[in-house]
Amino acid sequence: MKHLYKSTAILLLLLTMSTMSIAAEPKKSDDPLKEPSGSQSMGSGHQGMGMGMGMGMGMECCQTEEQKTEHMRAMQEHMLMMHDLSNQILSEKDPAKKEELKNKQLELMKTFHTQMKQHRQQGMQEHKK
Repeated sequence: MKHLYKSTAILLLLLTMSTMSIAAEPKKSDDPLKEPSGSQSMGSGHQGMGMGMGMGMGMECCQTEEQKTEHMRAMQEHMLMMHDLSNQILSEKDPAKKEELKNKQLELMKTFHTQMKQHRQQGMQEHKK
């Protein structure tokens, strides 16, 4: 019985050590923004927003720095409006006003979604040429 306990303890120790060594091994690409070639894949900076590869459809290479900055400013403005509406919704006590703010935010989301859909379609058309 003593041997059973010792062998079980040794097996558990080996198991925990092997899992720790696996967890300690670095992955090839922990950060999607850092690629070996030094270039960034399109959309990698937008993944937190749920946009993925849809943002720009690879057209970033064709944009000037001014156009990129303008695009980022527009994205920032949209995000600020969304956050502002969210804060207003959370702080509003009147259910009718709260629902009105939710509807306003929903319309803003729909408008933004439509704009992005059109932008992606334009990118696809330009990409096919």
